[in-house]
This record gives sequence, structure tokens and C-alpha cells, in this order.
Amino acid sequence: MTKIIKSKYKISRRLGVSLWGSAKDPFITRNYAPGQHGASGMKKPSSDYGTQLRAKQKLRGYYGSVSEKQFSRIFKEASRLKGDVGENLIGLLERRLDAVVYRLNFGSTIFAARQLVSHKHIRVNGKVVNIPSYLVRVNDEIELVDSSKGIAVVMASIEKMERPVPDYLELDSGTKKAKYLRIPKLSEVPYAVVMEPNLVIEYYSR
Repeated sequence: MTKIIKSKYKISRRLGVSLWGSAKDPFITRNYAPGQHGASGMKKPSSDYGTQLRAKQKLRGYYGSVSEKQFSRIFKEASRLKGDVGENLIGLLERRLDAVVYRLNFGSTIFAARQLVSHKHIRVNGKVVNIPSYLVRVNDEIELVDSSKGIAVVMASIEKMERPVPDYLELDSGTKKAKYLRIPKLSEVPYAVVMEPNLVIEYYSR
């Protein structure tokens, strides 16, 4: 088990949920926090602030522990857009290229998807993009570069298809090409746990 995978599972255990719903997640059999005193029981937040903080940590953690600086910037952008701030926040997070690559099952985890992008395995509209936080637009085409289509772990992830590709993406599994059809609503995003962007808004509005 790599250091990245171990760190990923620590996030689940620290937050007290199986964040990605993976059958391999040790939280399923060790549903307590990591550390010497973790087995003594998960403590529920005792204040509104604690509840709001937990909601923010879950959302940040789900997208691969996006840095606080970057996550705060995404929230500010969501606040500037027209419409519901919570829906805008989810929409921006789901437009991240690493999130799109994860949704398409090119990477088995959000961390693997981020690595694929960083190592120049992904093209958007025919051009290689190596910035995980790059925001995909409606009708953008996303694909693996030709030399990456035969990578064993990528092939295994696509063949296994652990997660259904959501309706706001269109994937041709033969050519490994996809299209971003629309920005999803919160209700369309296939989270393994309940996300509460309304509490995230309250956190940043303190």
C-alpha cells in the first residue's frame, strides 16, 4: 500500500466516514479515528462551528485534500457567481480536471487521477493539461494521450469501472474519450456520503 493510499484512508478514519465508499477502505472494519486513542470512540462535534468545520473537511478531503488556500479561493469564486452558492461550489469542484478524470474511472482514486493529470497523461480539447485544478468547460473533450492508453493501472481501472460514469459526462470507453456535457447539481453528484455545502457556506460566513 503506497504512502498516498495510506494517507487517503487516514482521511476517512479521521472524519469518521468511508469518504469514497471503497470496499478496500479500512474504515469499514476499523471505524474509529487513527492513533493511540482512536478506538475509544468517535466524538461528534459539540458546537455549530465543529459541525461546519467537519462538513468543510469532508468536502475538501473528498477532492483529494485540496489545500485550504485553494478551497477558500474556490468558495470565493462560487460566491461571486449568480445562483445558489452551495450549488456553485459543487459545480466548480466537479469541473476540476482531476475530479473529471476520477469520475471517468481513468484513475481508481482521486489521488491517482490527480497524478495522471500532473504527469501529462490527459488532454483537453487536444492539448495536454497537467494542472489538476484546471476547470473543464461544457462541451470540452477529455481523453488519455495515446501513449497512456496502454498503462496497466489505467486499463485495469477502466475495465473494472468501480463507479458508474455520471450523466453529466459522456464516455466512449473504446477510444478513451469523453465529453463534459453540463455542470451538475448537488443531487446529481455520486458522493458516497452526504455532503452539506450549506454548512460550508456557514463556516466561511462566520
